[in-house]
Amino acid sequence: MEVVKTVFLLTLLTLLFVWVGGMLGGSQGMLIAFLMALAMNFWAYYNSDKAVLHHYHAVEVDAQSARGLYDIVRRLSERAGTPMPKIYIIPDHVPNAFATGRNPSHAAVAVTEGLLELLDEKEVEAVLAHEMSHVKHYDILIGTIAATIAGAIAMLTNFFYFFGGSSDRENSNPIVAMIMMLVMPLVASIIQMAVSRNREFMADEGAAKLTHHPEWLQSALMKLENYNKGGIIHDATPETAHMFIVNPFTGKDFSFASLFSTHPSTQARIERLERLKGRV
Repeated sequence: MEVVKTVFLLTLLTLLFVWVGGMLGGSQGMLIAFLMALAMNFWAYYNSDKAVLHHYHAVEVDAQSARGLYDIVRRLSERAGTPMPKIYIIPDHVPNAFATGRNPSHAAVAVTEGLLELLDEKEVEAVLAHEMSHVKHYDILIGTIAATIAGAIAMLTNFFYFFGGSSDRENSNPIVAMIMMLVMPLVASIIQMAVSRNREFMADEGAAKLTHHPEWLQSALMKLENYNKGGIIHDATPETAHMFIVNPFTGKDFSFASLFSTHPSTQARIERLERLKGRV
Protein backbone atom coordinates (compact mmCIF):
# COMPACT_ATOMS: atom_id res chain seq x y z
CA MET A 1 0.00 0.00 0.00
CA GLU A 2 2.84 2.42 0.82
CA VAL A 3 4.39 1.77 -2.61
CA VAL A 4 1.07 2.59 -4.31
CA LYS A 5 0.79 5.79 -2.25
CA THR A 6 4.31 6.84 -3.20
CA VAL A 7 3.82 6.21 -6.94
CA PHE A 8 0.53 8.11 -6.82
CA LEU A 9 2.05 11.09 -5.02
CA LEU A 10 5.09 11.25 -7.34
CA THR A 11 2.80 11.10 -10.37
CA LEU A 12 0.60 13.84 -8.90
CA LEU A 13 3.65 16.00 -8.22
CA THR A 14 4.93 15.58 -11.78
CA LEU A 15 1.54 16.38 -13.32
CA LEU A 16 1.24 19.41 -11.05
CA PHE A 17 4.61 20.64 -12.26
CA VAL A 18 3.65 20.36 -15.94
CA TRP A 19 0.24 21.90 -15.29
CA VAL A 20 1.73 24.88 -13.45
CA GLY A 21 4.12 25.47 -16.34
CA GLY A 22 1.25 25.42 -18.81
CA MET A 23 -1.06 27.60 -16.73
CA LEU A 24 1.54 30.26 -16.04
CA GLY A 25 3.27 30.33 -19.38
CA GLY A 26 1.24 28.35 -21.89
CA SER A 27 3.28 26.21 -24.28
CA GLN A 28 6.37 28.30 -23.53
CA GLY A 29 5.87 27.66 -19.82
CA MET A 30 5.56 23.94 -20.34
CA LEU A 31 8.81 23.95 -22.31
CA ILE A 32 10.59 25.92 -19.59
CA ALA A 33 9.18 23.53 -16.96
CA PHE A 34 10.42 20.54 -18.91
CA LEU A 35 13.91 21.95 -19.38
CA MET A 36 14.15 22.96 -15.73
CA ALA A 37 13.10 19.51 -14.56
CA LEU A 38 15.53 17.83 -16.95
CA ALA A 39 18.49 19.93 -15.83
CA MET A 40 17.72 19.76 -12.11
CA ASN A 41 17.08 16.02 -12.08
CA PHE A 42 20.24 15.35 -14.10
CA TRP A 43 22.31 17.32 -11.61
CA ALA A 44 20.60 15.76 -8.60
CA TYR A 45 21.00 12.22 -9.97
CA TYR A 46 24.76 12.49 -10.37
CA ASN A 47 25.81 15.05 -7.76
CA SER A 48 23.37 15.28 -4.85
CA ASP A 49 25.17 12.61 -2.80
CA LYS A 50 28.56 14.34 -3.07
CA ALA A 51 27.00 17.70 -2.28
CA VAL A 52 25.21 16.60 0.89
CA LEU A 53 28.20 14.65 2.25
CA HIS A 54 30.42 17.68 1.67
CA HIS A 55 27.83 19.99 3.24
CA TYR A 56 27.85 18.01 6.49
CA HIS A 57 31.65 17.58 6.49
CA ALA A 58 31.29 13.78 6.43
CA VAL A 59 34.52 11.78 6.70
CA GLU A 60 34.77 8.40 4.97
CA VAL A 61 35.84 5.48 7.16
CA ASP A 62 36.80 1.85 6.49
CA ALA A 63 37.41 -1.43 8.30
CA GLN A 64 40.66 -0.14 9.79
CA SER A 65 39.37 3.18 11.11
CA ALA A 66 35.87 2.07 12.27
CA ARG A 67 35.86 -1.72 12.61
CA GLY A 68 32.63 -2.07 14.60
CA LEU A 69 30.63 0.23 12.34
CA TYR A 70 32.08 -1.40 9.22
CA ASP A 71 31.15 -4.90 10.42
CA ILE A 72 27.55 -3.88 11.09
CA VAL A 73 27.12 -2.36 7.62
CA ARG A 74 28.81 -5.34 5.96
CA ARG A 75 26.51 -7.77 7.78
CA LEU A 76 23.40 -5.79 6.84
CA SER A 77 24.54 -5.52 3.20
CA GLU A 78 24.84 -9.29 3.00
CA ARG A 79 21.37 -9.77 4.47
CA ALA A 80 19.84 -7.16 2.18
CA GLY A 81 21.65 -8.52 -0.89
CA THR A 82 23.05 -5.10 -1.81
CA PRO A 83 26.60 -3.94 -2.57
CA MET A 84 28.61 -2.63 0.37
CA PRO A 85 27.97 1.13 0.59
CA LYS A 86 30.57 3.68 1.54
CA ILE A 87 30.50 4.62 5.21
CA TYR A 88 30.86 8.13 6.60
CA ILE A 89 30.98 9.69 10.04
CA ILE A 90 29.73 13.26 10.52
CA PRO A 91 31.64 15.25 13.17
CA ASP A 92 28.56 16.38 15.10
CA HIS A 93 27.42 15.39 18.59
CA VAL A 94 23.70 15.56 17.74
CA PRO A 95 22.69 11.93 16.99
CA ASN A 96 21.27 11.26 13.54
CA ALA A 97 21.95 9.33 10.33
CA PHE A 98 21.08 9.31 6.63
CA ALA A 99 21.73 7.41 3.41
CA THR A 100 22.51 8.94 0.03
CA GLY A 101 23.42 7.89 -3.50
CA ARG A 102 21.49 7.32 -6.71
CA ASN A 103 21.30 3.50 -6.48
CA PRO A 104 22.60 0.58 -4.35
CA SER A 105 25.83 0.46 -6.37
CA HIS A 106 26.56 4.14 -5.66
CA ALA A 107 25.28 4.43 -2.10
CA ALA A 108 26.65 5.78 1.15
CA VAL A 109 25.46 5.73 4.74
CA ALA A 110 26.43 8.42 7.20
CA VAL A 111 26.08 8.59 10.99
CA THR A 112 26.99 11.36 13.37
CA GLU A 113 29.48 10.92 16.18
CA GLY A 114 26.61 11.67 18.53
CA LEU A 115 24.65 8.67 17.29
CA LEU A 116 27.56 6.33 18.00
CA GLU A 117 27.93 7.85 21.46
CA LEU A 118 24.23 7.70 22.39
CA LEU A 119 23.05 4.32 21.06
CA ASP A 120 24.15 0.82 21.95
CA GLU A 121 25.30 -1.64 19.28
CA LYS A 122 21.86 -3.16 18.67
CA GLU A 123 20.27 0.27 18.27
CA VAL A 124 23.04 1.37 15.89
CA GLU A 125 22.40 -1.76 13.83
CA ALA A 126 18.67 -0.96 13.71
CA VAL A 127 19.35 2.60 12.51
CA LEU A 128 21.75 1.38 9.83
CA ALA A 129 19.23 -1.29 8.79
CA HIS A 130 16.73 1.52 8.29
CA GLU A 131 19.21 3.35 6.06
CA MET A 132 20.11 0.16 4.17
CA SER A 133 16.41 -0.36 3.49
CA HIS A 134 16.30 3.12 1.95
CA VAL A 135 19.24 2.12 -0.26
CA LYS A 136 17.72 -1.20 -1.34
CA HIS A 137 14.38 0.31 -2.34
CA TYR A 138 15.79 3.37 -4.17
CA ASP A 139 14.19 5.70 -1.63
CA ILE A 140 17.08 8.11 -1.96
CA LEU A 141 16.43 8.60 -5.67
CA ILE A 142 12.67 8.89 -5.11
CA GLY A 143 13.15 11.45 -2.36
CA THR A 144 15.56 13.43 -4.51
CA ILE A 145 13.12 13.48 -7.43
CA ALA A 146 10.27 14.59 -5.18
CA ALA A 147 12.33 17.35 -3.58
CA THR A 148 13.67 18.49 -6.96
CA ILE A 149 10.24 18.73 -8.58
CA ALA A 150 8.82 20.55 -5.55
CA GLY A 151 11.69 23.01 -5.67
CA ALA A 152 11.28 23.44 -9.42
CA ILE A 153 7.61 24.35 -9.02
CA ALA A 154 8.60 27.10 -6.59
CA MET A 155 11.29 28.33 -9.00
CA LEU A 156 8.87 28.23 -11.91
CA THR A 157 6.24 30.31 -10.16
CA ASN A 158 8.86 32.84 -9.09
CA PHE A 159 10.20 33.02 -12.66
CA PHE A 160 6.81 33.88 -14.11
CA TYR A 161 6.10 36.26 -11.24
CA PHE A 162 9.10 38.39 -12.19
CA PHE A 163 9.15 37.90 -15.97
CA GLY A 164 5.52 37.23 -16.80
CA GLY A 165 3.91 34.48 -18.85
CA SER A 166 3.85 33.90 -22.57
CA SER A 167 1.58 35.68 -25.04
CA ASP A 168 -0.77 32.71 -25.36
CA ARG A 169 -1.78 33.19 -21.69
CA GLU A 170 -2.28 36.98 -21.82
CA ASN A 171 -6.06 36.64 -21.45
CA SER A 172 -5.74 34.67 -18.22
CA ASN A 173 -7.12 36.04 -14.97
CA PRO A 174 -4.29 37.84 -13.11
CA ILE A 175 -5.92 37.12 -9.73
CA VAL A 176 -6.00 33.39 -10.46
CA ALA A 177 -2.37 33.55 -11.60
CA MET A 178 -1.37 35.31 -8.39
CA ILE A 179 -3.17 32.70 -6.27
CA MET A 180 -1.42 29.94 -8.19
CA MET A 181 1.97 31.53 -7.61
CA LEU A 182 1.30 31.53 -3.88
CA VAL A 183 -0.50 28.22 -3.46
CA MET A 184 1.18 25.84 -5.94
CA PRO A 185 4.61 25.77 -4.22
CA LEU A 186 2.79 25.07 -0.95
CA VAL A 187 0.82 22.19 -2.48
CA ALA A 188 3.99 20.78 -4.05
CA SER A 189 5.78 20.89 -0.70
CA ILE A 190 2.93 19.06 1.02
CA ILE A 191 3.03 16.30 -1.62
CA GLN A 192 6.81 16.02 -1.30
CA MET A 193 6.52 15.68 2.47
CA ALA A 194 3.87 12.98 2.04
CA VAL A 195 6.23 11.02 -0.24
CA SER A 196 8.98 11.29 2.35
CA ARG A 197 6.73 10.12 5.19
CA ASN A 198 5.61 7.06 3.21
CA ARG A 199 9.21 6.05 2.55
CA GLU A 200 10.08 6.38 6.24
CA PHE A 201 7.36 3.90 7.20
CA MET A 202 8.62 1.48 4.56
CA ALA A 203 12.24 1.82 5.71
CA ASP A 204 11.19 1.15 9.32
CA GLU A 205 9.53 -2.07 8.23
CA GLY A 206 12.59 -2.98 6.15
CA ALA A 207 14.82 -2.44 9.18
CA ALA A 208 12.64 -4.71 11.31
CA LYS A 209 12.89 -7.44 8.68
CA LEU A 210 16.68 -7.11 8.39
CA THR A 211 17.34 -7.24 12.13
CA HIS A 212 14.33 -9.41 13.15
CA HIS A 213 14.05 -7.11 16.17
CA PRO A 214 11.59 -4.20 15.75
CA GLU A 215 12.21 -3.27 19.39
CA TRP A 216 15.80 -2.25 18.58
CA LEU A 217 14.57 0.47 16.21
CA GLN A 218 11.80 1.47 18.61
CA SER A 219 14.38 2.12 21.31
CA ALA A 220 16.68 3.99 18.92
CA LEU A 221 13.87 6.22 17.65
CA MET A 222 12.82 7.20 21.16
CA LYS A 223 16.38 8.15 22.11
CA LEU A 224 16.96 10.08 18.88
CA GLU A 225 13.64 11.91 19.16
CA ASN A 226 14.29 13.00 22.74
CA TYR A 227 17.84 14.17 22.05
CA ASN A 228 16.97 16.05 18.85
CA LYS A 229 14.37 18.11 20.69
CA GLY A 230 17.25 19.89 22.39
CA GLY A 231 19.68 20.39 19.53
CA ILE A 232 20.06 20.74 15.77
CA ILE A 233 22.82 19.31 13.62
CA HIS A 234 25.25 22.02 12.54
CA ASP A 235 24.43 23.36 9.05
CA ALA A 236 21.15 21.40 8.89
CA THR A 237 18.85 22.66 6.12
CA PRO A 238 15.14 22.10 5.38
CA GLU A 239 16.11 20.85 1.88
CA THR A 240 18.03 17.88 3.35
CA ALA A 241 15.81 17.22 6.39
CA HIS A 242 13.96 14.40 4.62
CA MET A 243 17.18 12.36 4.38
CA PHE A 244 17.71 11.88 8.12
CA ILE A 245 16.23 9.03 10.16
CA VAL A 246 14.62 11.61 12.45
CA ASN A 247 13.78 15.18 11.52
CA PRO A 248 16.78 17.33 12.55
CA PHE A 249 14.34 20.15 13.31
CA THR A 250 12.30 18.11 15.81
CA GLY A 251 10.72 20.38 18.39
CA LYS A 252 11.62 23.53 16.42
CA ASP A 253 8.51 23.78 14.23
CA PHE A 254 5.17 25.51 14.67
CA SER A 255 2.03 23.82 15.93
CA PHE A 256 0.81 22.81 12.47
CA ALA A 257 4.22 21.40 11.49
CA SER A 258 2.92 17.86 11.07
CA LEU A 259 1.44 18.91 7.74
CA PHE A 260 4.87 19.94 6.45
CA SER A 261 7.02 17.44 8.36
CA THR A 262 9.35 15.24 6.34
CA HIS A 263 8.79 12.42 8.84
CA PRO A 264 5.81 10.68 10.44
CA SER A 265 5.53 11.24 14.18
CA THR A 266 7.87 9.04 16.19
CA GLN A 267 4.88 7.70 18.08
CA ALA A 268 3.22 6.56 14.83
CA ARG A 269 6.44 4.85 13.75
CA ILE A 270 6.81 3.07 17.09
CA GLU A 271 3.19 1.88 16.93
CA ARG A 272 3.72 0.43 13.44
CA LEU A 273 6.85 -1.33 14.61
CA GLU A 274 4.91 -2.76 17.55
CA ARG A 275 2.49 -4.40 15.11
CA LEU A 276 5.43 -6.07 13.34
CA LYS A 277 6.55 -7.96 16.42
CA GLY A 278 6.09 -11.68 15.92
CA ARG A 279 5.73 -11.23 12.14
CA VAL A 280 9.39 -10.65 11.15
